[in-house]
Amino acid sequence: MELRHLRYFITVAEELHFGRAAARLHMAQPPLSQQIRQLEEELGFQLFYRTKRSVQLTEAGAVFLAECRRIMQQLDQAVQLGQQVSRGERGQMVIGFVSSAAYSVLPTLLRGFRAAAPDVSLELHELTTDQQVQWLRDRRMDVGLVRPPVNEPDFCLMPLCEEPLVVALPQQHPLAQQPSVSLKDLAGKPFILFPRPLAPGLYDQIISLCHQGGFSPAIVQEAIQMQTIISLVAAEIGVAIVPLSLQNLQRTGVVYRELQEPTPKAAIALLTRQPDPSPTVQRFLAIAQKIGKS
Repeated sequence: MELRHLRYFITVAEELHFGRAAARLHMAQPPLSQQIRQLEEELGFQLFYRTKRSVQLTEAGAVFLAECRRIMQQLDQAVQLGQQVSRGERGQMVIGFVSSAAYSVLPTLLRGFRAAAPDVSLELHELTTDQQVQWLRDRRMDVGLVRPPVNEPDFCLMPLCEEPLVVALPQQHPLAQQPSVSLKDLAGKPFILFPRPLAPGLYDQIISLCHQGGFSPAIVQEAIQMQTIISLVAAEIGVAIVPLSLQNLQRTGVVYRELQEPTPKAAIALLTRQPDPSPTVQRFLAIAQKIGKS
């Protein structure tokens, strides 16, 4: 039994006339009648009562018709689902992101992708850059938003955005009264920073910036997540140099001030396996590329 036999049967059952059914199927009547007889022989029961004047479904034929229609509907749904997945419109994607991305490019990227592919299920994980590299290696994740550089020959890095660095200060800090802060004013101040292995690119930018101001930062506390760093600043544990987008994290007790000296640009990039044939990932990258150019 093949699917065409079911289509032949459904058409005859709807027309209850072999001639009209053959015309709908764009075939001659004798081959159609032969196909229906072969189907009945294979099934082991009669589908139609045939006379010279009429064709009627048997009771078994009526039950078989309902099931055939259900099968064909399921087949149509399966084809439609497969087409949607092949276009990247349906499926599941696991996304990792550094904490600071949640205050910059991630919301815009998710809104754009959700509008383009509302039926794709997204699973989000807040991870450091080095954790995301490992998750991609282990195929636990499809796409990562990381802080470059990432030196992995099997991965592809797509720049998304760049932003200057600012200083986060406790609200009651004397420097918080100034509209901007010079690097030399931060010399000797207690610093809060993250461990270098978590994002070596951004870490080195901050240390280099301090060296330009003529000092090495006195690190009194390390924290993994940017939110924790800002919370420690609010607790007056120290000061921190952070990407500009952290200003979107409005935390009571913290103020952000521009640095008077030019700062390096802190970048966020998309990290994927190379190559990644997934249509869903390719659709996500295409949307990210448009957002990065805007």
